Amino acid sequence: MDWGTDLWDQCDIIDKHTLSGLDLVDRYIKFVKERTEIEQGYAKQLRSLSKKYAKRGSKEEQDCKFSNHASFQEILNELNDYAGQRELIAENMMTGICVELTKYLQDIKSERKTHLADAKKAQQNLEGSFKHLESTKKRFAKEWVEADKATQQADKTENDLNATKLDVEKAKQHAHARTHTAEECRNDYAAELQKYNKEQNNFYYTDIPQIFNKMQDMDERRIRRLAEGYCQFSDIEKKVLPIISKCLEGISSAGVKIQEKQDSLLFIEQHKSGFERPGDVEFEDYTQGIKPATSDSSLNPPKVRTKLWPFSKKHKFAPPSFSPPSPLPPGSHPLSLPLSKLQRSPLSLCVREFNRSVKPRISTLKIFRRPRLPTATEDFSHLPPEQRKKRLQAKIDEIAKELQKAQDQSEALDKMKGVYEQNPQMGDPSSLEPQITETAQNLGRLKGEIAKYESWLSEAVGGEESSNTINNNIQHGVVAADQTHNIYTEFDDEFDDIEAPIGQCAALYTFEGNSEGTISITEGEMLNVMEEDKGDGWMRVLRASGEEGYIPSSYVKVNP
Repeated sequence: MDWGTDLWDQCDIIDKHTLSGLDLVDRYIKFVKERTEIEQGYAKQLRSLSKKYAKRGSKEEQDCKFSNHASFQEILNELNDYAGQRELIAENMMTGICVELTKYLQDIKSERKTHLADAKKAQQNLEGSFKHLESTKKRFAKEWVEADKATQQADKTENDLNATKLDVEKAKQHAHARTHTAEECRNDYAAELQKYNKEQNNFYYTDIPQIFNKMQDMDERRIRRLAEGYCQFSDIEKKVLPIISKCLEGISSAGVKIQEKQDSLLFIEQHKSGFERPGDVEFEDYTQGIKPATSDSSLNPPKVRTKLWPFSKKHKFAPPSFSPPSPLPPGSHPLSLPLSKLQRSPLSLCVREFNRSVKPRISTLKIFRRPRLPTATEDFSHLPPEQRKKRLQAKIDEIAKELQKAQDQSEALDKMKGVYEQNPQMGDPSSLEPQITETAQNLGRLKGEIAKYESWLSEAVGGEESSNTINNNIQHGVVAADQTHNIYTEFDDEFDDIEAPIGQCAALYTFEGNSEGTISITEGEMLNVMEEDKGDGWMRVLRASGEEGYIPSSYVKVNP
């Protein structure tokens, strides 16, 4: 069964049906386009989300050493890759379905138009032949009527007694001429009828069936191509499912490989100072005179305050609020004396009066006192052992990155030089010599710096045990030596080394100063600049509360 045989008289129905099929293809193309827009929007939102929560900056890079921070970064990276697969789905659907089907739709529309034009032309030819047949038929009918009239007139003239022989002869000749003309019209009509029947037979049994069968084949091909488009809609996404599964597996593995114990140990290694804990507070026997304490406990702080690290915020000990009592009477025990006697001793009263009236004014000047900081050195020897090792390692990593960039640049220049040597028309190889020389010198300088810092790091790692011993001696020996100083010596020191600010700045962002030597600031806070940025991205500032330390230079705006 086919359209040409069974639908030979349904041309208009076939026209509407094929047009409906083309409209369906067009609707499917629009549907897929909207699907690709959804996928692209989804991928864009995923990338924005991943970028929003991705950590940036030196502090965040330091946090990424912990497994839970690093795993979250891996999850964000996997999510970014997942977004890339959604974009790939959209791209493949656009090129594999929308573009191809749009091109196919244009071709099939042109083919349908051609078939309908052929059918219309055949119909017009048949109609033209039929009109010619009708014209020939009418002419034949007219001529036959005229011939019949002429024949009747000739018979009438012949039977007329008054008609002459000439009149009779003329009437017969006229009738014979009309009859001959009618016979010719009859023959023409017969020929045209035979021709039209033949054309009509070809039209209904050959031309139209062929055209309709071609349109049937066209419509079936259109249906098959649309079915392939339906399958592509699923297959395109199936092809990226393995990669999407890998992304999801990567997210799961990122959560599985978190090691909480390792993170705790890493946190300890990053922030331990390396100093020993304070020793026990010794008993001071006043019966034997004042004995200097050898402990740096916070309960009985020493006169000379030993700082465990520079720019500390919370390790300033207050001066003692008591003074040695006056000499005891012979044979008396300090614990047997009433407290009122100790309090009424002349020296005690003097110290109490000093603490009440003079000390508050001294405290107000502490915010202007610059901490006695160790002088910064290139090998970071002014830092405690643990902090020195961290700073040296960070410096080595920084130089290693620069070295890698320089090596990549050197390789690129060598390749370019080789290309120029093989193809002189692309460039002059000698023009690259200055850059190659400069890059080589830079490589040598960076390698020398890495060797220098690695030797310092090796020295710091090897001397850690001795450094701890020296630190312990400093904590205990210096305190014991300075216990013999007068009680007013510390108060005199409060007025030493007063440093004036060199400018002011306003905090643009909030900064949490969690590492050694840094302080926390809040957005909008006004700060005094104590030391400008030396090129390392840090500057020393003084807060209104008296805290002093380093902050990132990019976090503040210096007032002119």
